[in-house]
Amino acid sequence: MTDSNQYRLTEFSHGAGCGCKISPAVLDTILQTSPTQAHFPNLLIGNQDRDDAAVMDLGDGSAIISTTDFFMPIVDDPFDFGRIAAVNAISDIYAMGGTPLMAIAILGWPVNTLPAEVAGKVIEGGRDACSEAGIPLAGGHSIDSPEPIFGLAVTGRVPITGLKANGGARPGDLLFLTKPLGVGMLTTAQKHKKLLSQHSTLARDSMVRLNTAGSHFSSLPYVHAMTDVTGFGLAGHLREMCAASGTRAHIRFADLPLIDPDALTHYFQQGCIPGGSTRNWDSYGQFVRVPEGFPRTLVCDPQTSGGLLVSVHPDFVNDFLREALTAGLSPLTPIGHMEPYATGHLVTIDIAS
Repeated sequence: MTDSNQYRLTEFSHGAGCGCKISPAVLDTILQTSPTQAHFPNLLIGNQDRDDAAVMDLGDGSAIISTTDFFMPIVDDPFDFGRIAAVNAISDIYAMGGTPLMAIAILGWPVNTLPAEVAGKVIEGGRDACSEAGIPLAGGHSIDSPEPIFGLAVTGRVPITGLKANGGARPGDLLFLTKPLGVGMLTTAQKHKKLLSQHSTLARDSMVRLNTAGSHFSSLPYVHAMTDVTGFGLAGHLREMCAASGTRAHIRFADLPLIDPDALTHYFQQGCIPGGSTRNWDSYGQFVRVPEGFPRTLVCDPQTSGGLLVSVHPDFVNDFLREALTAGLSPLTPIGHMEPYATGHLVTIDIAS
């Protein structure tokens, strides 16, 4: 019997989690060179919308949501890797206000390097996350690959009246983030073998939490827009929300939730800066105003299985906060607001206290 814990999965891949994502600038180039596809009138949200998932109108007042997400190990434990990858993929359904229905596994495995039993633990972790979300892991596909890869293709459903796209934000809306930032920096510290024992589960515990609140927010008409914060970091996904909504965002850095501010400051000083954070800034820095250093690193930090970014009508904030508690979230604080866009930066990070 193979002891799966003897293998450090992060040593078998060049990237980690959503930090593996192709940078926004390179992705833009890829998509621009893709041929224009035929028009499908029932396709409510497709690739051109840069949203979290594709949405197809079923013609009965509801829509199917389809998404996929996969990446290389962000933690060493195979069961936890499977859980995190699955939670991250399912999050796209919640980010659209939907309810997940089923999932299909995507597995790439270096069969000559890592035992099959370790892959089995990854699948077991993915199945555990699906079970928590109330859906079956109904099948999948696997290939022999040079690095371990795992994720899901997920199908969900949403009433069209409850669909939450990233392009509905309005000037005056208050912005909320349902999970703290810092996952990328902590997992980079782990990869550099600088992570202190007292911080060993901080990132994992955040990444395995399902964003089920998104389904709850579907019925709230004063929730104008929603997306989840993953590999492009808070600044990148907020920039996409602003561009899709015709708004600009003003964020107070002091109000951003951080996993552990003292720990993150320590690892920043130790040089544990994710490569994805630098690539993100290089891709969209011209749209974001934020001082160099710790604030820039945190708002560009690639999050794996990050929280929901929610844009809420200011007159209904107290109602929203009560609904968030009902949905199982910790008490939330607004991180900023939306403004009309004219010219200049799409996102401004204010570090004044």
